[in-house]
Amino acid sequence: MTTVDQILTGSVAPLGPRGVPSGIGKQAVAGRLFLGREGLAGDVQGDRKHHGGSDKALHHYAFDHYAYWIDALGDREVLQRPGAFGENLSTRGMTEDNTAIGDIFRLGGAMIQVSQGRQPCWKLNARFDVADMSSQVQRTGFTGWYYRVIEEGSVEAGDELRLEDRVSPDWTIRRTWRVLYVDTMNLDALAEMAGLAHLPDGWRGYARKRLETRKVEDWTRRLQGTD
Repeated sequence: MTTVDQILTGSVAPLGPRGVPSGIGKQAVAGRLFLGREGLAGDVQGDRKHHGGSDKALHHYAFDHYAYWIDALGDREVLQRPGAFGENLSTRGMTEDNTAIGDIFRLGGAMIQVSQGRQPCWKLNARFDVADMSSQVQRTGFTGWYYRVIEEGSVEAGDELRLEDRVSPDWTIRRTWRVLYVDTMNLDALAEMAGLAHLPDGWRGYARKRLETRKVEDWTRRLQGTD
């Protein structure tokens, strides 16, 4: 059981030198908010093709990692409070190592399920003004993760994330990260991942394609950005 320290939402604003519309800048919200199938009331994404949707309704990032990033990047303003990574939920104690695909939690009046890890994209480079920030996040595995909403309801900071069920405890966020980015051609793990029912089809598709082609997809566009 973990207490949610902050719940955060964001509106669309220009990001980086190109002024790309983005909702990555999140601010803490006081009071109760409605959590619907596609996210929190008042939370907006600038790019609905790659962000948001039912399998990315909530983004959770461990505040535990902030000390690492301050040490790595310096004591930057963006790291002075939760919301640096575009997260909606900020907690201490839950990390990629102890959170698994399919985990179901009661949060206030809502029920949520871990759907996938985050695939860091180039917008983190602009957010932090660090040319390879997305690559650093991918390399560390400090990615955070997403939830789908299986029961809508109201939530607020101070609510407890109460674990209700673990449907695939062996498939932690850390393990899925390792299969995608470290042990990339572990065929047995890829075959298991391809059949993981609670993982979105896009992620299972990576595993299926690698099994078919024996090649790893190119990450350059996602990490460096051209759009």
